[in-house]
Amino acid sequence: MQSFRLVMFFATLVFVVLIDLYLWQAIRVLIKDRAIWYKKFIKTIFWSIPFLVLFLFALNFFTSFSESNRLVRTYLMAFFFIVYASKLVAFLFILIDDIKRLFIWIWRVIERKLLNRKEEADEEEMEEAIGLETEKISRSQFIARAGLIAGTAPLILLTRGMVSGAYNYQVRRVNLVLPNLPEAFDGIKLLQISDVHCGSFFDRDAVYKGIQLIKEQKAHLAVFTGDLVNNKTKEANEWADMFSEIKAPMGVFSIFGNHDYGDYVSDWKSPEEKQKNLADLVDLHKNMGWNLLRNEHVILEKENKRIGLVGVENWGDQGRFQKFGDIDKAKAGMPDVPVKILLSHDPSHFDTIISKNHPDIDLTLSGHTHGFQFGVELGNFRWSPSQYIYPRWADLYKVEQQMLYVNRGYGFWGYPGRVGILPEITVFTLNRMA
Repeated sequence: MQSFRLVMFFATLVFVVLIDLYLWQAIRVLIKDRAIWYKKFIKTIFWSIPFLVLFLFALNFFTSFSESNRLVRTYLMAFFFIVYASKLVAFLFILIDDIKRLFIWIWRVIERKLLNRKEEADEEEMEEAIGLETEKISRSQFIARAGLIAGTAPLILLTRGMVSGAYNYQVRRVNLVLPNLPEAFDGIKLLQISDVHCGSFFDRDAVYKGIQLIKEQKAHLAVFTGDLVNNKTKEANEWADMFSEIKAPMGVFSIFGNHDYGDYVSDWKSPEEKQKNLADLVDLHKNMGWNLLRNEHVILEKENKRIGLVGVENWGDQGRFQKFGDIDKAKAGMPDVPVKILLSHDPSHFDTIISKNHPDIDLTLSGHTHGFQFGVELGNFRWSPSQYIYPRWADLYKVEQQMLYVNRGYGFWGYPGRVGILPEITVFTLNRMA
């Protein structure tokens, strides 16, 4: 564990030093004609940030100062993420221009040699090629300013996402057509939440507003598709009373996500302690009135008609996630029903297994991606960095006769906010026909 901390700290050190050394060159261009006291002031402000970041990271990595204080740990990471996401934008902006100017200069040199031009370039031509000076403002100064201005965009967006995005719950209403749906189930409302991540919450009033929104939907059936906690069951204890208020006439059903198993905790005292943590989480689901499905199914009945609800353990296809889900075991002994709905935390399970080998699953409900908690959604246009990892990362997808819905998540993890991709409560209306 200590060696891992050392590697992480020195990786952070290298990243911070490289970014700041490069950006400092741009800052120097901007302040080169300023008074000495002004230069010293800017230099002090600029370098105090990386020194502060590295000092706090050293405390976090090599001491226990933040282990008992989630607020400190979370906002320390948020401070680092916001500051260096902004600096990285400025860094890339300036770097791209520097690379472009380097290629222009190389091409000019090659061109002169090929055409047997004089070896010494005209000074004004060289300045134009590599952008050293113009009459009023040098190209370097212009690019430096533009890069720093560009870097303020993520600073503003990510800060605003913490203030107004983290708890801005959105109710999304989706009409689903299931042609084989029994008439008795026609028009029922199914509510889904996912990725609560209780260990990230700080604002009880804000979280409870989301619970009230859920209750106002008066759904017939409610499901939770995994990741109740970040690491340990105790994170959910203080929130269990709120989430136990989620009720539905046909029941509340839940599954585990990748964070629920305690696999991201490196300091379990023993395997037995980790096993007890999971057993406590099983009990917590039960005490909240949630029916936890662990590779098993239930049959839902209404007016003597039936549909199936299947729930599997986490199954991920990104190499680092557990493959505990067993759809064959979950369906074993299941009677023939006209509609089957699957709860599976990771949408890659649908792409890799369900859509290829289980055509009898009509609808899969997943979460996991959070939509990266960052992106753009304008009408039918959606973009998020999440899509470069998960082809199906948010909303409804159809593959032949099967459907997958990926919930954007109720909570947040890591960065304590959301930009563009807001927390979601999904209400499906199940219909026999459009």
